[in-house]
Amino acid sequence: MSLLKCCACCATLIGLAAANALGAMWDSAVINARVFNDDPASTLTTVNTYPTLVRISDTPSGAAGFANLHNFHLADAGVEHSFANGEAFSFSADLTISGAGAGEAGLQLSPWWAQDVDGRLNFRTTDGEIAAFGGRLPFYSFTASQGLTYTKGTTVRVGVVYNPNSLSSSDPATITYNLTMGATTYTSGALAFDMGNPMEPYGLWGHLDNARVGGYLQVFTTQSGAGNNLTAEWANITIVPEPSVVALLGLGILPLLFHRRR
Repeated sequence: MSLLKCCACCATLIGLAAANALGAMWDSAVINARVFNDDPASTLTTVNTYPTLVRISDTPSGAAGFANLHNFHLADAGVEHSFANGEAFSFSADLTISGAGAGEAGLQLSPWWAQDVDGRLNFRTTDGEIAAFGGRLPFYSFTASQGLTYTKGTTVRVGVVYNPNSLSSSDPATITYNLTMGATTYTSGALAFDMGNPMEPYGLWGHLDNARVGGYLQVFTTQSGAGNNLTAEWANITIVPEPSVVALLGLGILPLLFHRRR
């Protein structure tokens, strides 16, 4: 077998192995309802046709407490995926928040100690603020930095890109927040993670092991008032791992082979 055919065969096998491995990853989404449940009598409805659409809708029953919180997390065969500190990915969705109620929704990259609550790229309906905060996330405000606000009923494309780099003090992991409103895309640029706690066994300089990725809806129950629904929709959900196979094929192997043939 010629060297060119041998390498082409190896590339095919690598690609098939990678495709089989990735086929078992992020093939579903799990909805976690009533993480906060200040209004247990509210009417909650969900739709889960991941990756086409995840919808969570909550209608408060009355002036009860502060908030109801619900989320969805990416899963493998119905089991929530545990994201490793060194696991690179890009995650995005078309987000729409609608209804007469008040609250906030967005994307989650949640740490091991608060997998259902913290680590939010947050869109708040009451004042339109768009900001990332909580958990291990580096803080960034699209409102303060770029003057952007969210209007209820608008669909935006929102995403994060996590790059672990070397997970070291000189080369920490970074996260980039991306937001497309209308025809314009805005970005935070790459923001570095801090060290974390060296006494804990979850890694350093990144989001840490056993994280969760997905989205959430938090309805302000009393502020919304009885019968005033709030709905969040995440459509066209995409999650892309580090393209290692593409990187291998991009190392210049084929040009070298053609050079040898000449």
